[in-house]
Amino acid sequence: MDIIFDPPKPTGGTSKAEANGTPAAGQADPVKDVTEASFLADVIQASQQVPVIVDFWATWCGPCKQLTPILERVVRSAGGRVRLAKIDIDKNPRLIAMLAQQGLRVQSVPTVVAVIQGQLVPLFQGALPESQVRQVIEQVVQMAGGTMPSEDLLAAAKAAAGEGQHEEAIELLRALLAEEPDNAEAIGLMGRSLIALGRESEAGALVANLPANVESHAEIQGVKAALEVAARGREAQAKLAELQARLAANADDHAARFDYAVALNALGRREEAAEQLLQIIRKQRGWNDDAARLQLLKFFEAWGLNDEVTVAARRRLSALLFS
Repeated sequence: MDIIFDPPKPTGGTSKAEANGTPAAGQADPVKDVTEASFLADVIQASQQVPVIVDFWATWCGPCKQLTPILERVVRSAGGRVRLAKIDIDKNPRLIAMLAQQGLRVQSVPTVVAVIQGQLVPLFQGALPESQVRQVIEQVVQMAGGTMPSEDLLAAAKAAAGEGQHEEAIELLRALLAEEPDNAEAIGLMGRSLIALGRESEAGALVANLPANVESHAEIQGVKAALEVAARGREAQAKLAELQARLAANADDHAARFDYAVALNALGRREEAAEQLLQIIRKQRGWNDDAARLQLLKFFEAWGLNDEVTVAARRRLSALLFS
């Protein structure tokens, strides 16, 4: 739907720069508060150059207070490929009424739309997490024939994966890898998302036969470690009851405790898995050629060196080794 907007007559509050869509000096910020008077310049005319995201909000709206800062952050990180127009519905009732006559009915807030070369594209209502907002805005940029910077795609994918939205993360990473096929960090993150979804064979194929400079990256090695740990975990899970019985009978059965740790990790109980290995190290440092410490390091690699469980367990390991 094309928006046909008949602007109001100037009332003295709109500069010539606002009227012709040219930002005044010092107004390079892609985020603007837009009124009925500036709508033509800041939305309709501006959308001929880059897509404009329009955020309809209100001061009394709780979800708006969550969403608007996310929109501002994502738009500002897009490198000028998109702009944000924020419209307070209570301060601009005539504008809202005029838009309703053209088919854009703002019935609840927040309501977010895009305007691309004067054409309206409905996006969503309500607050969304940042990963989804980034994905939506990336799609808007692509619709306008542009691309998002790789660092933005990677940031959005990390946010999605962190929220457990691994399918979304994978789609973002596919777009990134289409442009940068040797981006080791993106390959590693995709591998971890595939593993999280139980698609281990795809993750294995993803990290197989990579160039030496990519394969040696810590993220790729982390995916390979995660695949190895997952495979061993499945074997240990099959005899979980047996391992628990052995430990109940003999708390110093380090071999059973070692396999029990591997099984716990496969079940997602990472803190408990780390504790089992730390117990072995505490009771018999160097057992079985230092197997417990080496397995714990393998866990750290699989979980990610900056993972909060890794950081906590590494600190405890250091305290044991250097006490």
